[in-house]
Amino acid sequence: MDRQQLAQRNRRLATARHCPTRKHQLRDKLLKSIAKLPIPIQRGKNKRLLIIRPDHLGDALLATPAIKQLRRAHPDLQIHVLCGPWSAELLARFPAIDQVRPLPFPAFVRERRADNAYLLALRWSRRLREAGGYHCAIIMRPDDWWSAMLAYLAGIPRRIGYHHANVAPLLTERQALRHEHAVLQNLRLVKAWTGETDRADIRLEIPLNTADSAFIEGRLAELDINRQRLICIHPGSGAASKLWQVDKWAALADSLRSSLDCAIVFTGAASESKLVAAIRAQMTQAGHSIGATSIGQLAALYAKASLVLGPDSGALHVAAALQTPTIALFGPADPVEFAPWGDPARQVVFASDLACAPCRILDWRDDDPAFHPCVRDIKVDQVLNAALRILSGADAG
Repeated sequence: MDRQQLAQRNRRLATARHCPTRKHQLRDKLLKSIAKLPIPIQRGKNKRLLIIRPDHLGDALLATPAIKQLRRAHPDLQIHVLCGPWSAELLARFPAIDQVRPLPFPAFVRERRADNAYLLALRWSRRLREAGGYHCAIIMRPDDWWSAMLAYLAGIPRRIGYHHANVAPLLTERQALRHEHAVLQNLRLVKAWTGETDRADIRLEIPLNTADSAFIEGRLAELDINRQRLICIHPGSGAASKLWQVDKWAALADSLRSSLDCAIVFTGAASESKLVAAIRAQMTQAGHSIGATSIGQLAALYAKASLVLGPDSGALHVAAALQTPTIALFGPADPVEFAPWGDPARQVVFASDLACAPCRILDWRDDDPAFHPCVRDIKVDQVLNAALRILSGADAG
């Protein structure tokens, strides 16, 4: 089939995937019933706010400009964040947050768990009450019914989120979701406290510490590349549909190494070590692996890099938050919402022009990958030329 037929096919499939299943319809009926339960309201302390952000690293980082604006507008406000354990290390670095409470959100734990989602919500609602209660909860993920249910069961009197079908019944204040960057979406949710935020004042940052920087200095010295320009490649991502081909990464890395006086450094979690090894095995030039790092160590490395490249992932948001230029390769996710934040000339995005993109379906495991070429459509020369332009601009500056 041609590209137009392929896009039509994929749109039909994506529309079907986005339709609620019978199981989801039953769940939504249950949530409406739960929203009618006479839950005792917890008269929490008047200056305690709970922000709930269950998603992974990049989404948590994109919430921090809103949190910093809250702190700036209300220095006496106690800001607590309920997040996944995977984001706790990052968020604990921000002085604007008084307390980070890790919670293994049921929809985001990849391995199978014995915990029932509803029983888990009951247990955690009791914990939130016992912790002294909150006067308000902000549910930052638009479709996060579980967190909205948790806030309702905890008796938090003011519950703010988006007007999503399975979330709205459990909220006291609802906002329409706009098609805009997640940073701006999050800022709109806190607008009642902060007022309008000038876009020029929005800045993504990550606090660094000397221990992480010293670790990276030592690791680069071990690799004998501590005096070279660094170009980092983070080829992994949380979904197979987001990945670029191994041979393309190898060809790109070789071309960058040949064109520039630089060191190519691969980053990735331990689970991504095989992917990194496969790319390095196909390279004809030298490529280095930094190995598994903490989030802080990764940030310290990216702070030293001249450029970070990779598919849509939290690592690219970490780099952008350090004002390091990035090139992000997008497939099924929407770059309008999730592109690295910053100057588009420095935070460059490539995406397929296939008409079904972005489909917002990250799991096509039951379909032939050949039918979903959106990331693989991106050419090596496109990325190489953008990288050379960014780096030549940095040299000129």
